Amino acid sequence: MATTIHTENAPAAIGPYVQAVDLGNLVLTSGQIPVNPATGEVPADISAQVRQSLENVKAIIEQAGLTVADIVKTTVFVKDLNDFATVNAEYERFFKENDHPNFPARSCVEVARLPKDVGLEIEAIAVRK
Repeated sequence: MATTIHTENAPAAIGPYVQAVDLGNLVLTSGQIPVNPATGEVPADISAQVRQSLENVKAIIEQAGLTVADIVKTTVFVKDLNDFATVNAEYERFFKENDHPNFPARSCVEVARLPKDVGLEIEAIAVRK
């Protein structure tokens, strides 16, 4: 049975979806755009957008009782693949800072447009051991 995950430490859903679902052994997040949940602001810089999106994912995963180290897969949607090196650098820094034993499997795709015209969106799957 799926349980809905919600935290005030990540942006509220802006449509008919939830922040995440907990399936017992798996937690699947919805895509997280770089909205600061406290202020509603979106950073202009793509590196800061990566960090905010990942912090939002982290808040949701932690609400489910897991850690960043439990994330096994991410999908990154970027508006401009020319930002790939910047996205990679911040992504790597985040997972190292959060003691991930390796890195999650990942897909990264360029998309035409994202909600609120942000530069990227990140979703994750975490495993409960």
